Amino acid sequence: MKLRKFAVIAAMGLCAAGSAWAKDYQAGQVEIDDLWVRASAPGQSNGAGYMEIDNKATAADRLLSVSSSAAERVELHTVETKDGVAKMRQVEGGIALPAGGEVKLAPGGYHVMFLKLKAPFAEGASVPATLKFEKAGEVAVQFKVKPAAHNPGMSHDHSSMKH
Repeated sequence: MKLRKFAVIAAMGLCAAGSAWAKDYQAGQVEIDDLWVRASAPGQSNGAGYMEIDNKATAADRLLSVSSSAAERVELHTVETKDGVAKMRQVEGGIALPAGGEVKLAPGGYHVMFLKLKAPFAEGASVPATLKFEKAGEVAVQFKVKPAAHNPGMSHDHSSMKH
């Protein structure tokens, strides 16, 4: 009986520890998770960064800007599709974070654009940056450099499909 009680307490402790480690970074009541960029291809001068942002506050906030010593310039971008053509556009005024909501910066949508990289993004390394929020303030973060072919959301294999 004591062993079972110990196992339950240990399991509860692991669950609590897991939820305590769920967020990577925090600024005020804004939590930032899963920050990543792809490794640079040879000759590539720009890179895109992605993340998930949860605004736990009861008031809306806004990601105003991102800065990084890894690039000459960093901008917030989105992808807009018009007449079947997708184009990248800089986001004016930042990215809105609804109260109690989340925003995902992901391929094909909002992203951080690192322009004129000072050095290629090397797989396994990290890229330092500072996120600036309208209300939550600033927070220093690290983007993890994933393999160049990293493509979240594409978990199934299409290699056997006939075209």
